[in-house]
Amino acid sequence: MTNSSQTAPDRLRAMGRAEFIAMMAMLMALNALAIDIMLPGLGEIGASLGVVNENHRQYVVSSYVFGLGAAQILYGPLSDRFGRRKPMLFGIAVYILCAIGIVVVPSFGAMLVLRFIQGAGAAATRVITISIVRDVYGGRAMAEVMSLIMMVFMIVPIIAPGTGQLIMFLGNWHLIFVFIAIVSLCIGFWMYSRLPETLDAADVRPFTVSSILDGFRIVLTNRIALCYTIASTFIFGALFGFINSAQQIYGGIYQLGVLFPVAFAAVAVFMSTASFLNARFVGRFGMRRLSHGSLIGFITITFLWMLVQVFGPQPTPILLFLVFFSLAMFQFGWIGSNFNSLAMEPLGHVAGTASSVLGFMSTVGGSVIGLVIGQAFDGTALPLVAGFFTVSIIGLIFVLIGEKGKLFQPHNPRI
Repeated sequence: MTNSSQTAPDRLRAMGRAEFIAMMAMLMALNALAIDIMLPGLGEIGASLGVVNENHRQYVVSSYVFGLGAAQILYGPLSDRFGRRKPMLFGIAVYILCAIGIVVVPSFGAMLVLRFIQGAGAAATRVITISIVRDVYGGRAMAEVMSLIMMVFMIVPIIAPGTGQLIMFLGNWHLIFVFIAIVSLCIGFWMYSRLPETLDAADVRPFTVSSILDGFRIVLTNRIALCYTIASTFIFGALFGFINSAQQIYGGIYQLGVLFPVAFAAVAVFMSTASFLNARFVGRFGMRRLSHGSLIGFITITFLWMLVQVFGPQPTPILLFLVFFSLAMFQFGWIGSNFNSLAMEPLGHVAGTASSVLGFMSTVGGSVIGLVIGQAFDGTALPLVAGFFTVSIIGLIFVLIGEKGKLFQPHNPRI
């Protein structure tokens, strides 16, 4: 395992903070890469594999996300027992092999199976990356680092759809998965070469059914962790709902064609900017003040947006649609990293299991919510906008339960 005389920050000194943040961001970004880069190609994928119902193309996204969520339940306990490196490298290997397999996939059903398995491999990057960050940082420092990671991470949604569009100019959709395999191989080699083990020997937990269930009990009986996880689940459900129907909205309703990646990137820039500002402000104002204010802002913006969708011209002019969407996603950028850090803060002693359980709940739950929102697509953006508003209200309810009805109140000077 690791030298117990050294802490995780000590072992990372040779790497440096900037490289650490970049590596964690790129590991997490493998999930965004596997989803966003293929969005411009969903129509061609459906046509190539005989998909008749255009809503069913969304399953290419949702099958991956279901695999991503389901496997998280295992990676946390595994990383608490065997360290962070080995399970992470195993997951990346599965991810790469599935990308290669999809290149020669014979049917849509087989593709969905491989996408599920690919998501299950990528679950390692979702769970273990957060565990590594929690090994090294806590409190506002963790929120600051997570914000910087999210800022770098958001580069991928900005450039991935355009990259996918460019690849399709050069060939067909199969080349997208070749590209995914090559990029993930490079990131995996970087992690193998440079990242030391961050799990302290004192925090190793046995990999037994009783120890796993005990870890789950610790997580699920912590009011703050549980409520912020449920709130995150609903908020992320809105994002998954958009990802599922993005091609139909931008390509179908607004007929953007090759400009689809530009519209997608414009919104992602707002999320990335919010993550950068959160990193600058969280140390001064705290996670609760920033995230609670952003959640209320998200509710207000999506409510006004819904009124415009119901009573305004149809379809909503594209510029107005993008203004509302960008403002909502700016708030989302403040919510995501802070809610995740607040959920993890009291669970540092079981960081792997905690990240596993919380990630399982938020990803599986969010993907189900996103699938419901996406499948409600009726040729207009109203189901998406109404879904955004609904999930934000539910999120606020659970935050209020977690905070015993009091918002904006830091529990201690660190958080």
